Amino acid sequence: MPYAIFVFRKGGNVMAESILNGKRILAVDDEPDVLEVLEEEILGYAPSCTIEKATTYQEATQKLESQNYDVVILDIMGVRGFDLLDQAVKRSFPTAMLTAHSLDPASLKRSIEMGACAYLPKEKLGEIVPFLEDILESTDGLSAWGRFMNKLEGYFTGRWGELWKKSEEKFWKDFEKKTSRTKKNT
Repeated sequence: MPYAIFVFRKGGNVMAESILNGKRILAVDDEPDVLEVLEEEILGYAPSCTIEKATTYQEATQKLESQNYDVVILDIMGVRGFDLLDQAVKRSFPTAMLTAHSLDPASLKRSIEMGACAYLPKEKLGEIVPFLEDILESTDGLSAWGRFMNKLEGYFTGRWGELWKKSEEKFWKDFEKKTSRTKKNT
């Protein structure tokens, strides 16, 4: 008979066990405080998750080449995030891009084109767990992007304006077609 495991989260909330439990995550950022917040957020929901951290491009490259990860989280600036994304994708590691300084439509598009599974503003760190769970639950990558865009498209419009997709209209229309099936089901 199936059963659910419940965990108590900060504030006494009870939720089903996170899919992140038992997973290995690599988090790369040149700001140690960001890595601390990531670790705290993830372990608060998935206490048996293993999180490895790297603060430099070289350290991250060594880890990506020598270890296996269920999910990789990469800062874009400061650690050559797009170069690391290329390495992670070559190893078939689902990867989320995390940024504050490179938060713009061009970086979002580049993340999609290079094979990232998500693109998150650092100011949304408190919501990292559902995004990572979406990545792990996705079977084709597009379903994670559909849910991701459903959650954050309003944020992007508020930040970049109503016409943020205009300069790359064909790309965004094609992307919307590919992900619209999943956006409707979230």
